[in-house]
Amino acid sequence: MKKKSQHPESEPRPVNHLDRLTSPLAGICFALFLVGGIATTSYAVISQNLNLFPKEISWSTFLNGDVSSGISKSLANAPFPDNAAKFERGFSWIVARDLGPRVREGKNDWLFLNDELVIHPNRLSNSDLRAKEIIDVEHQLASQGIELLVVLVPDKSRIEHEFLGSQHRATVFTTRVADFEKKLSLNKINVINLTDGLNQAKQDGGTPFLRTDTHWNEQGAEVAAKAVAQKVQLFKFTPSPAQITRITSEANETRPGDLVKLAGIDWLPKSLQPMPEAAKISTFKSMPMSSGKTPIAANDLFGDNNLPNIALIGTSFSRTSQFIPYLEMQLNTQIGNFALDGGDFSGAARAYFNSPAFKSTPPKLLIWEIPERVIEMDRTNDMKILQGSAPT
Repeated sequence: MKKKSQHPESEPRPVNHLDRLTSPLAGICFALFLVGGIATTSYAVISQNLNLFPKEISWSTFLNGDVSSGISKSLANAPFPDNAAKFERGFSWIVARDLGPRVREGKNDWLFLNDELVIHPNRLSNSDLRAKEIIDVEHQLASQGIELLVVLVPDKSRIEHEFLGSQHRATVFTTRVADFEKKLSLNKINVINLTDGLNQAKQDGGTPFLRTDTHWNEQGAEVAAKAVAQKVQLFKFTPSPAQITRITSEANETRPGDLVKLAGIDWLPKSLQPMPEAAKISTFKSMPMSSGKTPIAANDLFGDNNLPNIALIGTSFSRTSQFIPYLEMQLNTQIGNFALDGGDFSGAARAYFNSPAFKSTPPKLLIWEIPERVIEMDRTNDMKILQGSAPT
């Protein structure tokens, strides 16, 4: 005799008339989605608005997966999936206040980058290896007569922690940037940690970071520039070329936040986005400066003698909120800015050390700006940054 099931809810429900009528709907929707995707992607390829294949196709790139990876990334940017993803992000934000995997919402419309809050599995070994890489780079630069200054930029969530709201910043991050500074200092690396300066700006009633952006605002950039300039002035060389930099105008303007764009909701009407942010936007003007001792030679205005002997590598922090003009204003000189958006730890370093600018006209001082959040991130191409990149 067949035993009756102890879990009646696990028994299959009989198919009724409504099920039969609606069951084709899922198949029809899926088919329409496929047809729409194929049609829009084909049109984008034919109109040359979408390139499915990498620039270089060979057996090597095919076998190691570069070709299929390139096609996959291109398809993700095709009109249909791209617009579908945008709609999903906007719908999730409006309905559930969800900003996706990269962005977290604090209180009072403050947004934070999730990378600052992630505990990486190999965080301590990653930090040690990055410190070692900096030490190796410093030794190689020193052998070429180049000095190095490392600038550590604390997390926005460290400085503006009172706006985190329900977001949690792990206690293991409390000494992260200070510990990294200590590792470098013990190995005689010139390093400045901007945490104290930015915290002091907070205590003085300021807000050094942008509300809907990853980066500092002009107040934070100016504080950072002054601290870096004080450190640079301790080096025994004269920055050149001499120039005077002045602020010619200031205005408060609405500034789009990169975290709104990263969350994929920048296409929504402003009324449905996090509250727009007004920020100070300054305009700078620089003019060559000469003294009786070191006049500017008319025939060398565009020669090597007029090239900056200070270069800077780093991330978008060095390309945001006029950080470089503020630094140039403090030092009365021109800075060669080789920072890269999305450079993380080593992106700008690898690009600069392999560039003609470094090989032909190396600087006397290299400033390396490093955000705190990348110190413990999983490693990618950090090792052997300077290999085969000695100046000529």
